[in-house]
Amino acid sequence: TDKVIPRTADGHRTCEVARPDQHPGQIGRFGNETRMVIHPTKADPTAPNTGTIHYPAGTGFPRHRHDFAQIWYILDGECQYGDRTLRQGDIVYHGDPHEEHDMFTEAGCTMLFVQYPGPTTGARPIYQGRLDKRADTADADMNLET
Repeated sequence: TDKVIPRTADGHRTCEVARPDQHPGQIGRFGNETRMVIHPTKADPTAPNTGTIHYPAGTGFPRHRHDFAQIWYILDGECQYGDRTLRQGDIVYHGDPHEEHDMFTEAGCTMLFVQYPGPTTGARPIYQGRLDKRADTADADMNLET
């Protein structure tokens, strides 16, 4: 079933309040744990994918591209992103389309992410089948174009 978008009496949307710790974590294709809190639905196709993603020590992802836009906020830990070190409090903005550098964390890091339809490309983040507890890095879907 698709979610009902809450609205005020005059038709404006009301806010959504959600907590990542109230959503089950799913293991992603690179050993990360993702908690999707808000995401697009048929009723609300332009909603962002929003939640937290935790990369345990010794994990990361390879260089890849996306057509959607996104913002990261580093909640804790540290990771090497290309030639930069991201630390707690850093904000990273990726416009659309964008290429992401290799990322690796020695000690672990957690970030808040907001992925939304690209204002230039119109592409939206779609993760159907990407967060699968049965998968691990060795068997990951390496099509990183989406």
